[in-house]
Amino acid sequence: MVGCGVLFVAGLVAAVRWSGLLLSTPAAWERSDHLPAAEAMRRYLWWLTIATVTGLAAGLLVAGTGGRLVMRLLAVTSPESQGQLTEADEVVGQISLGGTIGLIIFGGLIAGLLSSALYVLIRWWLPAGRLGALVFGLLLLVLASTRLEPMRADNFDFTLVGPPWLAVLTFTALTLLHGLAVAGIAARYSRSLPALSRRPSTLLRHTPLLLLLLVPPLAVVAIIAGIVFVIVSRLGAVSPSWSSRALLTGRVVVAVVAVVALPGFVIAIGDVLAVT
Repeated sequence: MVGCGVLFVAGLVAAVRWSGLLLSTPAAWERSDHLPAAEAMRRYLWWLTIATVTGLAAGLLVAGTGGRLVMRLLAVTSPESQGQLTEADEVVGQISLGGTIGLIIFGGLIAGLLSSALYVLIRWWLPAGRLGALVFGLLLLVLASTRLEPMRADNFDFTLVGPPWLAVLTFTALTLLHGLAVAGIAARYSRSLPALSRRPSTLLRHTPLLLLLLVPPLAVVAIIAGIVFVIVSRLGAVSPSWSSRALLTGRVVVAVVAVVALPGFVIAIGDVLAVT
């Protein structure tokens, strides 16, 4: 738990310190209507490296260790449930290395990779700086927190640990902080990651991509996304003639999706708070 606390503090510092930075691409890149396939793939791999490193870092430092700390807090505030089994077949009140590693991997790293991929996809449609990072955190809260994790209303754990208001409060704060961390780490890392080239030092900086091979479904999705990126780039990526219209359209789409998802989020939170 001490180790989780130290890592979480590091994630908190990163979120606060870097969430106001702007994500930047390599200076040598120029906007083009029709990128050659090799150049398009080179740029895609740069973005994929940003998403991979960001997701692993934020997933470890915030979602994973933070989730472990929150679960420990809720176990402490629920003495009557000590010894009972959670949804993941873990014993309430019992701290185990295996349980912590499992939570960090499945509740942290995987969640981090998915959220960082989403951030890379919609980053230009968000406000600049810390406001955009906060908006992204709110999007994660409304779109994912009650439909995936950590506040599914049908999660059996809410009948064991609580009180419900404390669970909602802490998981809400953790989700927002995770959004800030994703935006901040992505912006900070984008300033130090060079475009892919044949130089050994540059190739070494992109080796985190190999970690995706450990999760075949993610690797398959990454390959398909790369193919789509190359095709779109060949047809005509983001042209100056329509970029402003695309920006407005994207922001409208994000806003509509959030508004449509909001009632379901509110209902799910109400269900969690009603658990006794």
